[in-house]
Amino acid sequence: MKKQPLRMCVVCREMKPKTELVRVVLNDNNEIILDETGKTAGRGAYVCKGECVNNLEKRKSFERALSGTLADGLVDKIKEKINSCNE
Repeated sequence: MKKQPLRMCVVCREMKPKTELVRVVLNDNNEIILDETGKTAGRGAYVCKGECVNNLEKRKSFERALSGTLADGLVDKIKEKINSCNE
């Protein structure tokens, strides 16, 4: 049995398997973008696919974790990705 890597959600601060989280990256232009592949270069942070996404904008977790600014519509893209994964 292969060991699953654990990552911490920046909103709820819980350790979860990497497959249960969505990765967001601070790119070279100091913008925070959604990492679809999990291999995009840059500083990454993870958020749960559950309730944490709804608290993302309120708590400004990504801005603090990555010292960057949220790209326009990023939270909507994350919510769309989570909804498509659940179908």
